[in-house]
Amino acid sequence: MNRGFALLFNAQRILKATPACGPLPENGALLRRAFRVAWPSTLESFLVALVSLVDTIMVSSLGASAIAAIGLTNQPKFICLAVFLSMNVAVSAIVARRKGEGDREGANRVLRQAILLTVLLSVVITAAALLLAEPALRLAGTNEDTHGLATGYFRIIVGCQIFSVMNMVINAAQRGVGNTKIAMRTNITSNLVNIVCNYLLIGGHFGFPALGVNGAAIATVIGTVVACGMALRSVTHPDSFLYLFHGSQKRGFDADTLRGIANIGSSTLAEQLFLRFGFLMYTMVVARLGTNAFAAHQIGMNIITISFAFGDGLSVAAVSLAGQSLGEKRPDLAKVYGGFCQRLGFLCSAALALFYVTLGREVFRLFSDDPEILAYGAVIMDFVAMIVFLQVSQVIYSGCLRGGGDTKFVALVSLVSVACIRPLSGWLFVYPLNMGLIGAWLGLLLDQGLRLLLTRWRFRSDKWLAIKI
Repeated sequence: MNRGFALLFNAQRILKATPACGPLPENGALLRRAFRVAWPSTLESFLVALVSLVDTIMVSSLGASAIAAIGLTNQPKFICLAVFLSMNVAVSAIVARRKGEGDREGANRVLRQAILLTVLLSVVITAAALLLAEPALRLAGTNEDTHGLATGYFRIIVGCQIFSVMNMVINAAQRGVGNTKIAMRTNITSNLVNIVCNYLLIGGHFGFPALGVNGAAIATVIGTVVACGMALRSVTHPDSFLYLFHGSQKRGFDADTLRGIANIGSSTLAEQLFLRFGFLMYTMVVARLGTNAFAAHQIGMNIITISFAFGDGLSVAAVSLAGQSLGEKRPDLAKVYGGFCQRLGFLCSAALALFYVTLGREVFRLFSDDPEILAYGAVIMDFVAMIVFLQVSQVIYSGCLRGGGDTKFVALVSLVSVACIRPLSGWLFVYPLNMGLIGAWLGLLLDQGLRLLLTRWRFRSDKWLAIKI
């Protein structure tokens, strides 16, 4: 490594007062392992976010109402996924720990129990979501020109979500053992299928019907069906660490395994509910500004998802590497890998910020040529360039804490910052202080900054290294 990298990626500088539990591999070897696990998950997250961006561009041909309608389904949709997202964090963390301990049977038992639980919960949650779709979307902020579009889109997506959540839980386990390339291939293929079907079904090409917003939803479902099939196939190879039919295969649920998932998953579920409540309240604040303002806001949120994707991908690597290191009784290496992932995230943030400052406004033009939306976009891109540094770092720190099982602290951060600070400060800036859409993004900036301060402090405290799973 050259001198700059040697200073940035230095295990001793990261550990500081944290005692080493054994000989430390040389910095280059540590960085190579971190990069080997991180690049597939980071590329996967980036491409998934990029496809979401392309999705929005393709839907934008239908007008601002279509963009706003799909944006308004995001939080109700993620509320339906909250239980599954929280369970997947637990699955990744526990499977990573079992991998570090060399317990293949334990890892596969967790996977089988998670799949059974996913099937049961998806039936219940899907039925409830379909029944409550209309009032939920009214609460989210739909109006006359967006409600019908949003309801149709939401019902198609949620009605077929079993394929999506099955793919998610299997990929969560694969990431836990470090098989990030499997999840990458699955999701890249799924999203390519999504784009092709979008082209065929949104505007109607090659004899396919022009289904508009509903066509975008059907395209997404087709992509998730493909992903689900690929994910299931990945755990049917006897020679792989994760093999559905490995070891004892008791029918039904196993109380001990479910208890382990619940111990971590319950805190992560609380975190997800706090996140979704905060995001929903925040969305409602912005939705009241009107269709054009909300469409511009939604475009900005799609662009900022690109930066989140880098943080999320590196966070996945941090969960896997930290969990495996703790399973190997090397908390020092867990902290080193977390620090290396954070530094990789900083480099990504700098590149993204430069791109947003120089070309961000041109990217905004891909979505709309409406003068009012473009005027909003010029301001939003300045915020995005600042937020990227805060967002990527806090997402990676949170991943390290989850990998160590410190999900209660991450949930507390979400309660304070996302569920309280973001919507309240956004409302204050937007309405009493009359700052409009700028105020909403100030609230987002404040939330991201607070989350970074809290998660960074916890990471450096080392308390997350001593939690048993």
